[in-house]
Amino acid sequence: MNQPVTSETYAAQLRRLAELTARVREQRAEAHTWYERQCAAAERAVADAAEQVRLAEEELIAAREEQERVDAEVAHLWQQVRTRLGVRRLAGPPVPANGSGATDPQLLLGRARDLLNRAGQPGELPGSVNPLLALCGVAGAVLAYALGVGARALGVGYGGDLAVGLPVLALVVTLCGPLIGLVPARVLADRRHAVLSPRPILVVLGAGLLTTALLLVLGR
Repeated sequence: MNQPVTSETYAAQLRRLAELTARVREQRAEAHTWYERQCAAAERAVADAAEQVRLAEEELIAAREEQERVDAEVAHLWQQVRTRLGVRRLAGPPVPANGSGATDPQLLLGRARDLLNRAGQPGELPGSVNPLLALCGVAGAVLAYALGVGARALGVGYGGDLAVGLPVLALVVTLCGPLIGLVPARVLADRRHAVLSPRPILVVLGAGLLTTALLLVLGR
C-alpha cells in the first residue's frame, strides 16, 4: 500500500500518506463509536436483565405468599367439611382437576365457600314427616292432659286451697299441650338439619289443639 511509485512526486506521496492517515483516523473513530455503542447496548441489556430478575423475584415472593394463604384457606375449608360430615379420618383436600376451566385459586376457593355455605344452611322439613309432626302434637296434648288430670286428682285429694288452685293450673297445663309438642318437633328438625318453619309448627299445633279438644270433650 505504501510502495513508492516512480511517477509520483514527493508531494503526491505526502498527500497520499495524509489521505491514508485521515482514513485510518476515520476508521479508528468509527471503531471507537461502534465499540461505545456496543458497550452501551450491553449495559442496557444487563440493566434490563437485572430489572427482569428483580421483577421475577418479586413475583416469586408474591406467588409463595399467595400459595401459603391459599393452602391455609383450603385447610380451613376442609376442616369445616370434616366437621360437618362428622368424619375425622379423612384424607387431605382434593386438588383441582386438570381442565376444570378455572385456574384462579381465589375463584375456586370462592366456589368452595359458596358450596359449603349452601350445604351448611338448614333446609325445610319435607312433607313426608307431617305424620311425625302430628304425632308430636298429639303426644304433647296427651302429656299435658295427663298432667292436668294428675293435678286435679291431687287437688281433690288434698282439698282446701289446693282443691281450688290445682284445677285451674291443670286447665292451663292442658291448654299448653299443643305447645309442648313443639319440643320433640324441634328435636326432629335438628336431627334432620332443618328449620322449624311455619308449616311444621302449624301441623304440630293443629294436631295438638284437635287432640286437646277431643280429650276435654271426652273427659267431661
